[in-house]
Parts: sequence; C-alpha cells; structure tokens
Amino acid sequence: MAVVVSSNGNAPAFEAKLTVYVFICVVIAAFGGLIFGYDIGISGGVTAMDDFLKEFFPAVWERKKHAHENNYCKYDNQFLQLFTSSLYLAALVASFFASAVCSKLGRKPTMQFASIFFLIGVGLTAGAVNLIMLIFGRILLGFGVGFGNQAVPLFLSEIAPAQLRGGLNIVFQLMVTIGILIANLVNYFTATVHPYGWRIALGGAAIPAVILLFGSLIICETPTSLIERNKNEEGKEALRKIRGVEDINEEYESIVHACEISNQVKDPFRKLLKPASRPPFIIGMLLQLFQQFTGINAIMFYAPVLFQTVGFGSDAALLSAVITGTINVLSTFVGIYLVDKTGRRFLLLQSSVHMLICQLIIGIILAKDLGTTGTLGKPQALVVVIFVCVYVMGFAWSWGPLGWLIPSETFPLETRSAGFAVAVSCNMFFTFVIAQAFLSMLCGMRSGIFFFFSAWIVVMGLFAMFFIPETKGVAIDDMRESVWKPHWFWKRYMLDEDDVEKRN
Repeated sequence: MAVVVSSNGNAPAFEAKLTVYVFICVVIAAFGGLIFGYDIGISGGVTAMDDFLKEFFPAVWERKKHAHENNYCKYDNQFLQLFTSSLYLAALVASFFASAVCSKLGRKPTMQFASIFFLIGVGLTAGAVNLIMLIFGRILLGFGVGFGNQAVPLFLSEIAPAQLRGGLNIVFQLMVTIGILIANLVNYFTATVHPYGWRIALGGAAIPAVILLFGSLIICETPTSLIERNKNEEGKEALRKIRGVEDINEEYESIVHACEISNQVKDPFRKLLKPASRPPFIIGMLLQLFQQFTGINAIMFYAPVLFQTVGFGSDAALLSAVITGTINVLSTFVGIYLVDKTGRRFLLLQSSVHMLICQLIIGIILAKDLGTTGTLGKPQALVVVIFVCVYVMGFAWSWGPLGWLIPSETFPLETRSAGFAVAVSCNMFFTFVIAQAFLSMLCGMRSGIFFFFSAWIVVMGLFAMFFIPETKGVAIDDMRESVWKPHWFWKRYMLDEDDVEKRN
C-alpha cells in the first residue's frame, strides 16, 4: 500500500494511498478494454476462416480460391472490410448516448450497459444464421465498445490518485493488448475446428463481458460522479474509501467546487466550442487521428507474412501473433511504469523518433526487395521482423495508451463526459477509416504506405513537441490553472469571463 501526495507546481496536495480496493476496481473496470481488444483481434482471424466465408460471403470465398497471389492486393475486399469496420461506426454513434448516460447515471451503470450490449451482441454474432443477424450483432458489439470506451478511462482517471493516474489509466490499454493477444491465439486454434470454429472465436468475448458485468456490482461509483449528481455524502464516503485516508476534505472541496461549476453548464457540447474548451478539445481529437495514423495496422498486417518468409512455415501466423502480441503487452507495462515518472510528453516524443526510424527502414527494404509477387530474402525479412518488433514496443508505451489517457484527464468536469465522448467518437471514426481503407491503400500504394505513415509520424511528433503540455502529477480538476494557463500557446484561450467582457 503506497502513500502518494499529489503536487505539481500550483496544484493542491492531496494525500492518498493506493489501496487494494482501488486496484481491484481498476482491474475489473479495465476488462472493458480487454473486450475491445478481443473484438479488434478476433475480426481479422474470423474473416479469414473458410467456414465463415462460405456461410456469409460465398462470393468472396469463391474469389479467394481462384485469386492470384499478389503481395499487396490479395486481401483487398470492401465487403469484408465493411464487416470489420461497421463495429466502429456503431461505437461512434453510441459514444454520444454513453456520454449522456455517464453524466446522468454515472460511470458504473454505463459500464454495466456496455456489458449487456456486449453479451447480446456476442449471442447474435456467434449464433448468426444469416447476414442480417450477423451485422446486427456487430452493431450491438459496437454499442458495447462505445459505452465501455466512454466510461472506463473516465472511471480510471477519476478514482486514481493524481501521482499514479497515468499508470492506472494505462491498465485500460494493457487489457486491450491482452485482449488482442488472446484473440489471436483463439483464432489460430479455432481455425481448424470445422465447421463452427468461427462461432467459438466470436463467442469467446462473452467471458470478459460477464466478468465486467458482475465485477461492476462490487466496485464503487467515482466520487466525482456522485457529487456531480448532488449525492455529496455518498461522494465523500466513496472518496474516503478509495483514498484510504481520513483527511480528504481538501480534495473533497476541490471536487465540490468543480461540480458547482459543472452544474451551471446546461449544454456541455456547446460549451466545448467555447475558447476555454479548445485546448483539450483540439488535442483530444488530434490524438485519436494520430493514434490511428501511426501505421500500426500496416505493421501488424505484414507480421505473419514476414515471419513465414524468415522460415517459420505454417506456424508463422501463430508465432507472429504470440511474439508481436507479447511484445505489445510487455511494452505496455513499460508505459505504466514510466508515464508517471518521465511524463507523457517524453514518451510521445521518444516514440515518434523511434517509430519513424522503424517505418522508414521497413519501407525501404520492402520497396527495394519485395515485388508484386515473390517473397523477401531471409536476411532482409529477418531485419524487417526485428524492426517490426521494435516498432510495436514504441507504439505500446506511447501513442497507443496515451491516446486514451490524455483526453480522459484534461477536460474540466463540466465538459469531461462530453469532451471524452467526442474523443471516443473520433477514435472510432478514424479506426473505421483505416479499417475500411487500409487494404485498398496497401494495394494501391504498395510499400509506399510505410512512407505515408512516416510522414504522419513526423507531423504528430512536432505537434507533441509544441502543443501537448505535461500533465504528470496534476490534480484532474486543476488542469486549467496548472497546465493550460502557463502554456505558451494555449494560455490565450484561458481568459476568465470578466476578462472577455473587458476585452469586448
């Protein structure tokens, strides 16, 4: 049990302990991330299973049997891409409903709704007998993702002590990576189970959904959410319970003050358009764009092909999933350890250089040595495999988890739920764009796609350097005073209402 004192410059000092109860709450809530990761990982494997294609996409299956092997175009099909990406469109829409539920009912009920959507969606997809049933199940899964991704990061940021907020919030991304790894393993072993292996793979998402549903019954609501809904005494008791200390008055008063300001705002989405809301609003949206345009999809797509070229043969898909997935999980632990020590900016800047070098080397080798047909030589493929693994490390401890962490901690309470809803919807939109367009881009751009993503990494690195402030150790309700007002660029948007009137 660690004692932490939150302080950073002008930020108030709040004494707190990392209690066992808070740790349990973090782990249970983060199962929402595991479900998201499982859904990300399972789609690609299922859409490659012949039994699934014969059942729902017979034309695609016939084309697959007679397709000429093209290293860049053999997986290009808009229908399969739409099956995968439809989940993200549903999540985009759901995030706005989830924002209202988060504000009116709390973070905990929103997670419970997410679990129910997941369970119904899993039942429909795993038991699907026609395409309509399958797609409707995917839409409900998307609603589960929208509700879960809205509630869980907010919940984690609000119950965590400020000095440990980054690491505890990244547990969400850790569970996403674990979900992807588990899904890849499930895909590998169910691919040989005929004719219903795909049903087992899709049905596996029910396990973490059940854990989240029943686990959410024993976790507490966040003090901020309780006080925001005028349940001050319950909020005070919840704060005392999660902090593990008796003297919580200063932090309690800080939350009450933030809630009083919040309750004066009748339309939080309109408030997001006000100048004072622009810094976290702009950063929150651009982080979602940058996260998807790091090129992680291109890297993960090529991994099985590269492992096979190096000589792993028929085990290439499994080994690729295990090795890259394990690196993804372990590197997220590095992010958990470093984010509250080195800070958010350091990780973003370091990984931008790190990922840029990897993308450029991979792109150069593929452009030089991989044609439309044929394979890489083993020495070149080995080099590419190494840089794929190094690239995954950089993404897993930076742009992957920080894309969720920073928006969840930087909005003031009055726009926190609405602002994070916009961030989640942007993430789902850009994920949809990449999921829908990536294979077609790969077919058209070939190895040039790695240089395309390299250019984006340069842009995001420069943005992080000049426009993303450090939030390490700052109390979540003190961002305005301690982060935005001192920033060289964003301070111009932080005028008080009195100042605006004087200026007018």
